[in-house]
Amino acid sequence: MGDRSKHFSWYEIACDCGCGYAMGIKKLIDKLEVAREIADIPFHINSWCRCVEHNPAVGGVAGSSHIQGLAVDIRCNTKTRRIIYDALRQAGFTRLGIGRTFIHADVDNSKPDAVWRCK
Repeated sequence: MGDRSKHFSWYEIACDCGCGYAMGIKKLIDKLEVAREIADIPFHINSWCRCVEHNPAVGGVAGSSHIQGLAVDIRCNTKTRRIIYDALRQAGFTRLGIGRTFIHADVDNSKPDAVWRCK
């Protein structure tokens, strides 16, 4: 995947449980690259792909877009939250969850566009 993404490694995409499950969905990667360029700050990935077994272990909901590789959680703080959020919106993300320490962004067309608060 090295030549497919300037800022994100296959390691960041893979499930955190160590099982090796990873899906590099081009649409998500491309939009994240655009947002990362707009923001001009690093995006630290908390969670990208999750295997079915690991998803509930980290509080993921049934049918999570992370299982299909269609979602990413980006670490943020009070200083970076607005920068990252604005860049994601400018890059065309229409499904965003805003948490205290992260922003969820996904490209899951099976779900309605929305911006919501995460726990």
